[in-house]
Amino acid sequence: MTALEFAIQMELDGEKYYLEQAEKNKDNNLYTVFKILADEERVHAEILEKHAKEIEYEMDESAAYTEFQNVFVSLDDFNVETKAAPDQLDGYRLALQKEQESIDLYEKMLAEAKRDEDRVLFEFLVEQEKIHYQVFDDIIQHLIKAEQWVEDAEFGRRMEEY
Repeated sequence: MTALEFAIQMELDGEKYYLEQAEKNKDNNLYTVFKILADEERVHAEILEKHAKEIEYEMDESAAYTEFQNVFVSLDDFNVETKAAPDQLDGYRLALQKEQESIDLYEKMLAEAKRDEDRVLFEFLVEQEKIHYQVFDDIIQHLIKAEQWVEDAEFGRRMEEY
């Protein structure tokens, strides 16, 4: 399997994972974020496939972070929704790890790229995966803060403003 074929499969695996996460979050606002991420991973796979076949393709910027910010305008709703499923944090940490693996792979492919069009593609994919990484890092931070807020409220401690 070539690095390009591996990257395509990785993107398709990411799509599948995010669709599973969307299903697990169908009753809360994260559903939209996961659907967007799944769509973007599919598009990345299609771009890589077209690149491999030397077919023209377009590279559109990610909408995931903007949508993520819209979802978290009100953290109060998020606190209630996430308290019911504490194991979600592990799923988000796994997604964060997978996004880092994607960044690492595309940075390696960028370093090895010989043609300008290859470098442009891999720079684009590195930036897209960094956006996805940031989404999950922010979700994790919000969950941790929500959990700490509940613990602090329970024991009468308020160390930090949320």
